Amino acid sequence: MSQIEVRRSRRRTRTVQAFRENGRTVVAIPDRFTAAEEAEWVARMVERLERTGRRRRPSDAQLATRAEQLSTRYLEGRARPQSVAWVGNQTTRWGSCTPGTGTIRISDQVKGMPTWVLDYVLVHELAHLLVGGHGPDFWAWVERYPQTERARGFLDGVSFARRLEGQEAPEPDGTED
Repeated sequence: MSQIEVRRSRRRTRTVQAFRENGRTVVAIPDRFTAAEEAEWVARMVERLERTGRRRRPSDAQLATRAEQLSTRYLEGRARPQSVAWVGNQTTRWGSCTPGTGTIRISDQVKGMPTWVLDYVLVHELAHLLVGGHGPDFWAWVERYPQTERARGFLDGVSFARRLEGQEAPEPDGTED
């Protein structure tokens, strides 16, 4: 578990907030909280952050299960990968698919992103099991996922920010086959 920093604020009157910052967990609370209230809220907020983190960073098995659910919901159950796994060696794309083997790989860079972004990347790669390339038929499948445009914008923004910082980042729509 990371180091916990409690920040009290006179301006904060009712709300409590928790977030990660520089490898620490920060819990912001109203200045008026007693020590007991502080302890209760810190425990509650740390658990909430951990629960959210687990949901955003599923295991390979959970990733495969999620891909199956998304295929059923948006692709008529027609996309059936042989394997779906996280990989750490993809720095120029968010995901990749090898239709011949039915293998889908999702970049570790997607871990921690909102669930709807991960779902988009999975749907994109699943669609490659149905249609090769990025032609109109392919996009017709992908766009069945209602968050497609929003997720593409999110990923484009992440890529742009990383390039500004001088980091290697996937190109816009860096989900490739």
